[in-house]
Amino acid sequence: MLTPSQLAALQAIFPAERLCCDADSLLRYGQDWTRYATPQAAAIVFPVSIEEVQAVVRWANVHRVNIVPSGGRTGLSGGAVATGGEVVVSMERMNRIDQFDPLARTVRCQAGVVTAALQQFAAEQGLCYPVDFASSGSSQIGGNIATNAGGIRVVRYGMTREWIAGLTVVSGSGEVLQCNLGLNKNNTGYDFRHLFIGSEGTLGLVVDATVRLTDPPPATTVMLLAVPRLPDIMAVFHAFRSVLTLQAFEFFSDLALTHVLAAEQAQPPLAERQPFYVLLELETAGPDRVEQALQQFSHCMEQGWVCDGVMAQSQQQARALWRLREGISAAITPFTPYKNDISVVISRLPEFVAKLQAVLQQDYPDFEVLWYGHIGDGNLHINVLKPAGWALEDFRHACEQVNQQVFALVAAFDGSMSAEHGVGLLKRDYLGVTRSAADIALMRGVKAVFDPNNIMNPGKLLS
Repeated sequence: MLTPSQLAALQAIFPAERLCCDADSLLRYGQDWTRYATPQAAAIVFPVSIEEVQAVVRWANVHRVNIVPSGGRTGLSGGAVATGGEVVVSMERMNRIDQFDPLARTVRCQAGVVTAALQQFAAEQGLCYPVDFASSGSSQIGGNIATNAGGIRVVRYGMTREWIAGLTVVSGSGEVLQCNLGLNKNNTGYDFRHLFIGSEGTLGLVVDATVRLTDPPPATTVMLLAVPRLPDIMAVFHAFRSVLTLQAFEFFSDLALTHVLAAEQAQPPLAERQPFYVLLELETAGPDRVEQALQQFSHCMEQGWVCDGVMAQSQQQARALWRLREGISAAITPFTPYKNDISVVISRLPEFVAKLQAVLQQDYPDFEVLWYGHIGDGNLHINVLKPAGWALEDFRHACEQVNQQVFALVAAFDGSMSAEHGVGLLKRDYLGVTRSAADIALMRGVKAVFDPNNIMNPGKLLS
């Protein structure tokens, strides 16, 4: 807890309505979507300006109090959990969108802008912000930048990093840095913008960003395909991508579908259930595109890669098919899933998946294991559901034992142990799976430069 003098100094920065120490606020803002650590925040503050962000960082340095940044708190790696008496800095009141530049196709938005609000703003200008995920209605731009969020259209548009033209950040020492200023060309040495993207709040706080926008996507068609064998999904991917432009290529298991149907009281989309499903969105503007999609579907059927499927005939049907994929995280949250978020190069996915299946079948015989993810960009989400009778710590310990085999396989395939959710608290001790000792030593050195007193989200990403 804060000492009286520490609290008094913090109260001199923030009025009472923007400084909370009540139990409900400490619990709500002290955790993200993970539930494997007990939140123990000391206070929550809500800055409304860069000057207030600077002030709280300088206060934290003087009083040696650690800071945890808070956005929409939709993370799945414990990156926004306050476990040791930290002050949580919530950016939700810094939510202004302004400085739209129609010629440059950029817009400046504060860190607390919700993703869906930016998407809506772009649409009102006849443009598009294409980074999208199931949590777009609650995730915030600052958090997306801090984790380099990807989502459902990475296969077409890439990660958040591709869309950030400039950043304003407050470093761990309290300095305001203007990173790139929205320029397209700026060859003046180190681009600190890219250090802060994906840094998980360990170097400083993102306060605003200049975001690139693009043309709205052309007309698209959504298809759901039933796939008997997981390794065949990449054959389906290649078949469709060879003749059509993919906006998205997602997959999920029948067990994942079962949970979504139960949570949303919906009916199965196909007559017969199959082990796996592919949901793809194709650009179909122009002549014969729909016919080409149907031809590729027939080809996949003939090869035995696909055994059934449906093509949406309306926007309503397309949204209903997407809900089967986007509703998974919410549907399984009550079962306290243990998540692994891994990736490998897509050309190696079939071999990797076959070996990974064998590991999971051997080591998780008593658990429900759900597969889903953005497989078109090599990203797999593996979710193990906690049995009702298990204590949380026992379940976590069992899952971490199996991590050794899973991550050894990831390392053997030169993959990543965290494809898009960040490292945070839960994956911190596995960073060496993907990064070398030399990498990690340099990362520590970078953190020491930007955050010399180690007050910025300590214990996350780096031990």
